[in-house]
Amino acid sequence: MADGIFIGLGQNIGGGGTPQAIDLRRANRHGLIAGATGTGKTVTLQGIVEGFSAVGVPTFVADVKGDLSGLAMAGSPTAKTHATFAARAAEIGDTDWKYRDNPVQFWDLFGEQGHPVRTTVSEMGPLLLARLMDLNAVQEGVLTIAFHVADQEGLLLLDLDDLQAMLAHCAERAAELTTTYGNVSKQSVGTIQRALLQLRSQGAEHFFGEPALELADMIRLDDTGRGVVNILAADKLMASPKLYSTFLLWLLSELFEQLPEIGDPDKPVMAFFFDEAHLLFDEAPDALLEKIEQVVRLIRSKGVGIYFITQNPLDIPDKVAGQLGNRVQHALRAFTPRDQAAVRAAAETFRANPGVDVATAITELKVGEALVSLLQADGSPSPVERTLIKPPASRVGPVTPDERKVLIETDWVGDKYDELIDRESAEELLSAKTQEAAASAAAARSADADEKAAALRAKDDARAAKDAERARIAAQREADRQERDAARESANSPWSKMATSATRAASSSIGRQVANEIGKQVFGTTKRRSSASSGGIVGGLLRGVLGGLFRG
Repeated sequence: MADGIFIGLGQNIGGGGTPQAIDLRRANRHGLIAGATGTGKTVTLQGIVEGFSAVGVPTFVADVKGDLSGLAMAGSPTAKTHATFAARAAEIGDTDWKYRDNPVQFWDLFGEQGHPVRTTVSEMGPLLLARLMDLNAVQEGVLTIAFHVADQEGLLLLDLDDLQAMLAHCAERAAELTTTYGNVSKQSVGTIQRALLQLRSQGAEHFFGEPALELADMIRLDDTGRGVVNILAADKLMASPKLYSTFLLWLLSELFEQLPEIGDPDKPVMAFFFDEAHLLFDEAPDALLEKIEQVVRLIRSKGVGIYFITQNPLDIPDKVAGQLGNRVQHALRAFTPRDQAAVRAAAETFRANPGVDVATAITELKVGEALVSLLQADGSPSPVERTLIKPPASRVGPVTPDERKVLIETDWVGDKYDELIDRESAEELLSAKTQEAAASAAAARSADADEKAAALRAKDDARAAKDAERARIAAQREADRQERDAARESANSPWSKMATSATRAASSSIGRQVANEIGKQVFGTTKRRSSASSGGIVGGLLRGVLGGLFRG
């Protein structure tokens, strides 16, 4: 069908049928494929994906069981299902049905069954990471502060190493950050660090890093104009349901942020199929549910259609379920009260059809049958029809490992994402700062030690100089003492006393003689009393001076 995707033939009362097709202009109004295990949901999904690809709409689908990888290969007339499919095609009058393959790209968060899918920690953001690590409100607040500080200081958060280093950095600056942004307790940081270690144990470290996924590599057409089918290998990923749901929500958020606003296009830009949809909503906090509701409600105007696949329609919250216009309901089993409630809920969501008892039909549907209500050209839902689902044209079942390997090596992506790139980011920069600070501290300690050693040496030198001066003074004093003692000893000896007496006597006799002679020369030999008196006085003076000279 040129304007729609044919999915089956509705069964009218009295014979005949009405073709059921998704209107391409309403395909971005989202949809739901529900039903119990083994009722044909995967085959229905496969047929719808084939229809989107054929009209040039790229798709993304999570392959939980590995069955959807068969979309890459054409079905075979030798397959066990061939007779059933051929009979169904004839029954519904699908004359265009034939086996054909689809252009496929395989992706895998772990890089084992497809091209690695990576994003950066910054692109994931604190809200989705908090959901992934099951943090409480306080811990989420601390995580948000770490993101904000990293943004303010130009520190790239690319992988889990960067985030762990940033959290440790915030813990070291807890006192400073608390006064600016709010309480940053080391206990909360420790809890987040433990949660990151748990993520690593689940393989989440493969998801964070570069090169990050470019959505343009998913939203593409092949050489013939068919939309590329992007298949995410999710069988191993299902062991980490939080990682699975968080990744798919991140992908939707990226589509919403990057795609332009286009309203209702003639056909979707991309169709997104979310298998095991209940994992997205299980134990999700209110903030996350609001985020999901916002994305589902607003991404329609970006030309993206979201189709949830789940066993029970009650798995989808009412606010989200109200956005799903195209509905395909396979059989439900009403064995438990919850199953019975699901049957009633499913029956109430369909537009009534006088010829179909929905509540009864849901429990009676055979494999390959479904209750279908699709949006019409005017945007209103069509009356529910009991519909025979068309058979897929591609292989039902997984490809072999060798087939997968060849398909991966020969697709359009090539080796673009195969090698991990580890460029300079927060972990390296913070490590460099730590090393620089440690080197500066060591240099400061070394300089301080050198200064202390120099001061100690100067003190020792001053003490030594002081001691030397004291020793010199003591030695000088001792020499002076010894000299005085020697002088006294020499003066007190018998020979010294005799020499002194002789000297004094000689000095006295000579002095008198010299003085008398001088007196005679000066005053003459007069015998006058006055002259004699004067001569006697002068003679006495001269004798005293001369005596002193000789004694000296």
